[in-house]
Amino acid sequence: MRQKWTAAELPDLTGSTFIVTGATAGLGEVTTRELARAGARVVMAVRDEAKASRVVHGIGQTRGVIEVRQLDLSRLASVRRFAQDWTGPVDVLINNAGISLMPLQYTEDGFELQMATNYFGTFALTQALLPHLTDRVVSLSSQLHRTSRLRIDDLNYATHRYSPAAAYADSKLAVVLFANELQRRLSNAGSGVRSITAHPGIARTALVAHDPSIFGRVNSLGPLLNDVEHGALPTLFAATQDVPGGSYVGPDGLGGIKGFPVIGRASAAARDAGGAKVLWEETASLVSGVMPAA
Repeated sequence: MRQKWTAAELPDLTGSTFIVTGATAGLGEVTTRELARAGARVVMAVRDEAKASRVVHGIGQTRGVIEVRQLDLSRLASVRRFAQDWTGPVDVLINNAGISLMPLQYTEDGFELQMATNYFGTFALTQALLPHLTDRVVSLSSQLHRTSRLRIDDLNYATHRYSPAAAYADSKLAVVLFANELQRRLSNAGSGVRSITAHPGIARTALVAHDPSIFGRVNSLGPLLNDVEHGALPTLFAATQDVPGGSYVGPDGLGGIKGFPVIGRASAAARDAGGAKVLWEETASLVSGVMPAA
């Protein structure tokens, strides 16, 4: 019988540096705690530094070190500032931060808020930190990427109807396409850095709790879903185990909804190399058009 991987099997991470975005709650908080317990230096890249400090206090003593730095992925000026202030190597960047099911609104950069936070900010941050990265990038997606009908020619919903749930799915498909294209570009450049996608299945977190629709009531399904501890396992597995670049890691249960981490397969749309290349080029154009100068 195949062994079920858990956080107890994390290697000694002493001397390694991890950046975890969106680390103040849910999956990000558990990821931060477990990496630090294994001896890592973990930098919590967060919007709310006071909340992050309370999380650090709650985690308590660990073998590693936890630091807090300000980062708002929905604002490219904040992404630029975070990257400019960074010095030294980063072993692993974990693109965990995300929001969901938000009404239509636009950021100061002119991007739809969910796409800005979940995708554009992740794209810009990863690009800016690549010179510092030594091991891998882990980007968080969702099984809901399978429902996306992403319009690469209209990433900000200027011409087609906006739906909060559809926009969330679109942002998560964009993340997988980005992660896969990043791996192709890294490989072509002869880099040893890996790009990996992880997803938590459906975990009981606060991500959708604010939404009054059926999506917001998903946490009531209880035992049918992953708890947050199990939901963080694919991220921890992808970030620390010998996983090939381009992998899609998630729970091993039926439909990838719950269970223990294994390497699975993203949707056919997410594996479209041509679409990923077009998305990358469109994103680079949009981001460079509003990214503050270095």
